[in-house]
Parts: sequence; structure tokens; C-alpha cells
Amino acid sequence: MSTLEILILAVSLSLDASAVSLALSAAGQLNNRRAKFRISFHFGLFQFLMPIAGWAIGTRLAPYIAAFDHWVASGLLAIVALRMIFVTPDKPDTSAGDPSRGWSLVTLSTATSIDALAVGLSLAALRISVWYPSVLIGLITLAMSVGSIHLGERAGHWLGTKGQIAGGIVLLIIAFKIIAEHTL
Repeated sequence: MSTLEILILAVSLSLDASAVSLALSAAGQLNNRRAKFRISFHFGLFQFLMPIAGWAIGTRLAPYIAAFDHWVASGLLAIVALRMIFVTPDKPDTSAGDPSRGWSLVTLSTATSIDALAVGLSLAALRISVWYPSVLIGLITLAMSVGSIHLGERAGHWLGTKGQIAGGIVLLIIAFKIIAEHTL
């Protein structure tokens, strides 16, 4: 696998994390540098680790994971999206919390990186070393998430309080896209 192919793969895998970063930022969910760092870092970290986990699991479990990975990823994104849509600044919900902490962070990081697990399985099947692709995938996801957060901040100013609803709709679209890609 050439470096160009790995770069294209890395950009493709990072698009979901970038869209989620953009949506959270536009919705005003990432209010400080620490929250922005946590989201970007963890999205990059999970995108780095998932191919390695897929590689470690190997091809023996691929049929079992492939059967439901898209449902898990889209379900997790849909839950976060619905919370963003129905919990607006007019209706504050303290239980929603900071999406860059705790289970929300783990949920978002996992949902946006499940495809990278499948990539790790594919690399194992092709007998390609997982380390170089994983590093590139993680770094590109980190960089694209940072850029998307900055873009989302600008979009959030344009959207005002409707940014959270728009962000939730974007996440729902991503969830439906994941289902469509795996069922059609």
C-alpha cells in the first residue's frame, strides 16, 4: 500500500470525526480550549488505536464485527444527535454534560472510528504492517478535527442558537449515511 493510498484512506476515515467536530463546535458544545483539545486528541487517538485493534483481532472475527458495526456506530451518533436537537439553550439539560468528557467522549470517539477497526482487519488480511497507516490515520484525524472545530466556531456565530440543532441534524445525516452504506 503506497503512502498516497494510505493518505487517501486516512482522509476518508477522518471525515466522520471532522463532521462531528464541526457539528459540536457550531453547536457551542466546545466552549474552551480543553474541550477542543480533548475532542481532537481523542478522535485522533481512537482513529490510531482502532486499526491496531482490528489488526490484533485478525480476520477470524471479521464476519461477526462486520454484521453489526454500522448499527453500533450509527446508533451512538443518533443518540448524541437527538440530544443535541432536543436539548437546546432554551431548554437546558444538565444531564447532557460536556461532550468532551466521560462516556460522551468515549461514545463519540468510538462511533467515529469503528470503520478504522475494519481497516485494521483488512490490513491484517492483506499482511500489511498496521503501524505506519495507523499513525497517519491518527494524525490526519487530529488535524482535520482541529480544523473542523475552528470552522464550526465560525459557523456557530452565523447560526446563533440554531447551531446546536443544525449540528444534531448533521450527526443524524452521518448516522443514516453509515446505515445506507452498509445496507444498500
